[in-house]
Amino acid sequence: QEVIATGDDGKYGLRALADRAAIADLITTFAVAIDSCDWPRYRSVFTDHIDLDYSSWRAGSVGRWAADDWVARASQLFPGFTATRHALTKVLVTLDPDDPDRASVRADVSADHVIVDDAGVAAVFTLDGYYDDRCRRTPDGWRIAGKRLVVQWTSGDPVVMDTARARALTDPQGR
Repeated sequence: QEVIATGDDGKYGLRALADRAAIADLITTFAVAIDSCDWPRYRSVFTDHIDLDYSSWRAGSVGRWAADDWVARASQLFPGFTATRHALTKVLVTLDPDDPDRASVRADVSADHVIVDDAGVAAVFTLDGYYDDRCRRTPDGWRIAGKRLVVQWTSGDPVVMDTARARALTDPQGR
């Protein structure tokens, strides 16, 4: 007999509660991995192919990617920053009522990108918006199969992004 936990919005089986926790951890792992430039961990959050839409930030950044290629792209940028912080809030996990192996996630993001120069002066560029993710249960657990970034506003100097890319070319291990 299934044990049921009840909440304000209905009944959830323990599997559904465990799925929600696992998916929330997956989304957190995405942020921790990219901010720490932990590329094996970053790769581990994705299915082998991912549907990406970052076009609200960079025109043309939409399509189906091999996850290895997406991770390689990130590894050519993020080591060039002194630090980044992808702060995710209001993570809302919605399990697909028609398919227990699919879910969607909406999470607000405030992503700080920082370069500190030799004089100790920080240049910061921040993207604020939200992610819409599609997640799928795989034999290895929940993974992100699709990710859309919706940028609602930015602040700071976007040149920080180009500077980081150039720095990553000269020091790919970065931070």
